[in-house]
Amino acid sequence: MQVSQIEQLIASGDLVGLEEFLNELNISEVEELIDELPEHGSLFIESLNLNRAVNVFRILDFPTQNRIFKKLSKAKISALINELPPDDRTSFFSEMKDDIKHLILLLPPKDRVEALALLGYPEDSVGRLMTPDYITVKEHWSIERILGHIRRYGRDSETIDVLYVIDGNGKLIDDIRIKDVLMAEPDTVVGELIDHRLISLSAYDPQEDAINIFRMNNRVALPVVDEQGVMLGIVTVDDILWVANEEYTEDMQRIGGTEALDEPYLDVSIKNLVKKRAGWLIVLFLGQLLTATVIEHFEEQMASAIMLFALMPVIISSGGNSGSQASTLIIQAMALGEVTLGDWWRVMRREILSGLLLGLILGALGFIRIMAWQSFAHSYGEYWVLVALVISLSLIGVVLWGSLMGSMLPFVMKRLGADPASSSAPFVSTLVDVTGLLIYFSVATLILKGVLL
Repeated sequence: MQVSQIEQLIASGDLVGLEEFLNELNISEVEELIDELPEHGSLFIESLNLNRAVNVFRILDFPTQNRIFKKLSKAKISALINELPPDDRTSFFSEMKDDIKHLILLLPPKDRVEALALLGYPEDSVGRLMTPDYITVKEHWSIERILGHIRRYGRDSETIDVLYVIDGNGKLIDDIRIKDVLMAEPDTVVGELIDHRLISLSAYDPQEDAINIFRMNNRVALPVVDEQGVMLGIVTVDDILWVANEEYTEDMQRIGGTEALDEPYLDVSIKNLVKKRAGWLIVLFLGQLLTATVIEHFEEQMASAIMLFALMPVIISSGGNSGSQASTLIIQAMALGEVTLGDWWRVMRREILSGLLLGLILGALGFIRIMAWQSFAHSYGEYWVLVALVISLSLIGVVLWGSLMGSMLPFVMKRLGADPASSSAPFVSTLVDVTGLLIYFSVATLILKGVLL
């Protein structure tokens, strides 16, 4: 209904009506309209009053922001840049590929220095997320003085849910929640409210670490300090949620065997889409060539037991599946902070046991399958028990090996400084395919030599 009304207003050229209509919608509803009518996104931002335009613009993904930004009037661009909160402005500037010098010059001197300082931190550091808009108080202040201070400066703060206690040199002492302030007597001083259970971030901490700290401590904001403990800014949970979503998206793409797209799928050009996917496909293709080499090597020996080739997909798929399962579980555990590099030995022991048990289950099923087919169709001849034994032992070995490889590769990638998600399911599957065939054919040669081989 909203889309049809908007289209009618645009078609009739009723910009006043469009402005009134848009300003009555929720911010999220305007964002949805921009998604549904992307060609009119810049018109919607131009039509909104400045405060609402800023609030809509800051929740859009960067490709949409950039597309809209290029079509805005110079006056709206200047107003948006100046009104965006520092953290959102830094995020926007960080993503822009073009020269941002002319945009920074639109800011007043104080904000210009602030923007350059935030952009000076490493790209994926906490410093890029923080905002310098927060409320600080002193230990000797009374509750009455705090409330007066909030009334005077709170409007410009990113949040007043948490107040930060600093000393005369700006060093962070503790933080207190506004709830504690409101519940205290007017003559209470800040020093009586602090509990010295301070949790803070360093400006140079990786953003991924900040996600885990927020998750474990249930905070709406955390202070950011330098090496001397001087407070630099705060990071709020809304920014962390954006980062967490980006990290999750990148990990899912890498687990699928492709490079991170860094932008929505439909906004990626065919050239870049092929470029992002080709690298891993080539690596996986070369890996599968090794599989073919292994088969060719054993082909002559297996020629007299052709049924072993028919059962080969069972072995390959079981090893690949167990490896993919283990890899996915460990990557997820690492992302949630449940597992660290120091836990590799504990993980290995668990995967040896679980891989062995899983292999025994599949091995038993493989033996039953051979026995059932032999009972009804006599498919495997007089030595069917030996064939069943080959399948069972191979499944145990391959599943155990797949579990070990799938669980250990993320640790290896992490140790090498790479993203553990790069040891993705397709990569693990290809690796286990090659080694799994070696296990399968070696077991077959050992058991069937002199009988069927």
